[in-house]
Formats: sequence, structure tokens, C-alpha cells
Amino acid sequence: MAVRESEARRSEIVRLARSSGLASVDDLSAQFGVTASTIRRDLSQLTSQGLIARTYGGAIALDPQQESSLRQRALEGFDAKRAIAEWAASQVRPGETILLDAGTTVGAMGEFLREIDDITVIAAGLTALESLADADSVRVECIGGTLRHLSQGFVGPLAEATLQRVTFDRAFLGADAVTADLGICEAELEQTRLKEIMIERADEVYVLAHAAKLGQRPFHAWAPIPPGTTIVTDDSADTEETASFEAAGMRVVRV
Repeated sequence: MAVRESEARRSEIVRLARSSGLASVDDLSAQFGVTASTIRRDLSQLTSQGLIARTYGGAIALDPQQESSLRQRALEGFDAKRAIAEWAASQVRPGETILLDAGTTVGAMGEFLREIDDITVIAAGLTALESLADADSVRVECIGGTLRHLSQGFVGPLAEATLQRVTFDRAFLGADAVTADLGICEAELEQTRLKEIMIERADEVYVLAHAAKLGQRPFHAWAPIPPGTTIVTDDSADTEETASFEAAGMRVVRV
């Protein structure tokens, strides 16, 4: 019976951490009618299991949202991503130099770029490289740098240095999430720094994000996006959410 009570208490602690973010040892002790020492043992066990994280003063917090791998993201919103990629590729004109960011939606553009004559694609990730590896009609350049295995994109000072030596007619950017007020959200600051350079070096900027990514804030690293940016999403996007981008001076395309 005592074991079951302990398991139930720990399960409830995790639920509370998810809903409120923080809870003190004293508060939990009073709520469950057990000693502070018992709560501390609960917290230690939950921390070792990776279910919560300890904070200063004995408070607890659920681990921040984990970044999903590229393989996991490839299974999300497949049809919407393909439609977005096809529309984005249709904007490219013969003779242009374009940037393809890392990510599954941007990478899907490769299938549709093969039919466009005399274009140069500067690839910031493996998805674009793989999709165009055998496209003889497309000149492909790679920015290089350090490979992030989760996103399969290149980051770091070498990648930044390469981008600062080129310009693009169009840049097609991916995002973990995007909001009208904060911009593009990514898991790490070095990713957002790279996107800032991409935006600075491009004549036209497109952010490709299916509806589930609009208005979300999964992480704390941001790259501001300027008015005039085109947000390309799918037709299931919330109208209030898309209106917020338009109010900020951005163009929204729903496909």
C-alpha cells in the first residue's frame, strides 16, 4: 500500500509540475501530508528518471520541451508541408540564386526545383543537399559549418562566415515555430543568429511553417522577421493567427 501511495504521489507531482511549472518542497509537503524529507526523496527519484528538473531552493520544474528530430518532424503534416514546398518552389525564377534553410518543409522544395533552368541553390542543411544531389540542372553550394544532428542543419562560425560572403534573390527559411511579434523560434541561439544573417542577405524572405507552428513558443531563442516577409502556411491555419502576421506588415499565403 505504501508503495502505491508513493507512486501516486510522484505521479501527481509530475502533473503539478506540468501545469504550474514550479512547486516548493513546503507546498508539496503540506499538500500531500508528508514530511519535507519524503518530498525531497520523491524529487530526487523523479529527477533521476528525467521527469522533472530541480531548481534553486528546492523548487521543481518540468524539463523544457524537447526538440524533436528531423526524422520525427518528417512525419508531421506531410501533405501540408508538400503543398507549401510546391508553392514556394513556384516563386523561383530561372537564373536566380536562392537559399534553402534546413528542415523538412524547405527540403521538400528540391523535388519541385529540378524543372527550373539555371538556378543556384545554397543549402544550409542536409535535406536540401539530399533532395538535389542528383539534379544535374541545379548548381548546389553548401554553406558548411558544424552539423546539428537533430535538425541536420549547419551552424556555427564557419556557416556564418560563408553566408556573409553571398547574397540571395530569395531565402526560404524553416522554423520550429513562428509568431508575429517575436519572429522565428528555434531550440538554440546559434540557429537564430544564422537566420538573422540569411534574412539580411536576401532580397525576398519566405518562412515556411505549417499551421501547427503558428503562434507557438516552444523554446526561448528567437530571430526577428521584418515587415515584408512572406509567411507560407497551409489552409488549416487559424484566421486570427494569420491576421496577426498581416497586421505586422507581413504577407500570408495559405496553400
